[in-house]
Amino acid sequence: MFEVRDEPLSVDATVAAVSHAGAGAVDLFLGLVRDTNDGRAVTRLDYEAYATMAVKEMARIGAEIEAAMPGVRVAAQHRVGSLAVGDLAVVCAASAKHRGEAFRACRLLIDEIKHRVPVWKREWGADGPYWVNWVDARCPPDHGDHDHGDHSHAGHDHAGHGHDDAER
Repeated sequence: MFEVRDEPLSVDATVAAVSHAGAGAVDLFLGLVRDTNDGRAVTRLDYEAYATMAVKEMARIGAEIEAAMPGVRVAAQHRVGSLAVGDLAVVCAASAKHRGEAFRACRLLIDEIKHRVPVWKREWGADGPYWVNWVDARCPPDHGDHDHGDHSHAGHDHAGHGHDDAER
């Protein structure tokens, strides 16, 4: 089960999707909206996604993990829309015969989702809204001492492709 939803996520459904009689362990990751990021207050988050591509990529990640780790099952749901502090943004589950495999699979699942799935986050705070890890493709990667017009990104982290973790 891999889903992108604009309604509250179901931890129970995600766990059920990976549970089976041969699983001696289920590991669960819950990513929540926190009230600060990079020292700035956060009042809410907006998640947007290319939903059909996001679901396909999550399923591809799941298939890769399951192929590399026989006996492991994984599932994930990601929320989109406007989320308040404390809301559940992502849930990942992994089952395996033993806890070590379940821990590794769940960690790999969330790490790959964060890295590869087209979901973008806009944080809201005292300074208004801003996209997290957004890089203007019109700007060269190294701003240096050059004047590139009005595209200031001061104080924003641009390391990723647009998907930062609300969960860290």
